[in-house]
Amino acid sequence: MTSEPTPSPVVPPLHSPKSPVWPTFPFHREGSRVWERGGVSSRDLPSPLPTKRTRTYSATARASAGPVFKGVCKQFSRSQGHGFITPENGSEDIFVHVSDIEGEYVPVEGDEVTYKMCPIPPKNQKFQAVEVVLTQLAPHTPHETWSGQVVGS
Repeated sequence: MTSEPTPSPVVPPLHSPKSPVWPTFPFHREGSRVWERGGVSSRDLPSPLPTKRTRTYSATARASAGPVFKGVCKQFSRSQGHGFITPENGSEDIFVHVSDIEGEYVPVEGDEVTYKMCPIPPKNQKFQAVEVVLTQLAPHTPHETWSGQVVGS
């Protein structure tokens, strides 16, 4: 009985990938030249503004403990998901994100609102409105609910 050695399977040699391997971050590093090559469009970038989902617990707690301010809705775009509130004291307009609107109606120009303020990172020099509640709907203006139903007021 002769035992002949069995041939070993042929394994192709390993090759490095032809394109560089990028880290799986949702964004590119600062200073990267990707923008000049057109590799990323601005709509693919994550928003730098903290929404209700991305805000830290401590920032939420600080905002909730803060005072309540009054103002008037200057502008709000449901399709863009944000707008601005003019404070009652006449200071600079305050940014508001759709995730921070509480209640059943989409704000429109002229609606009176109450809100609390939360600083916008990274420098915390500007503020955004949180816990926004519509207190008085603008008269003679149709209002839309979040479900899409239009209601005249």
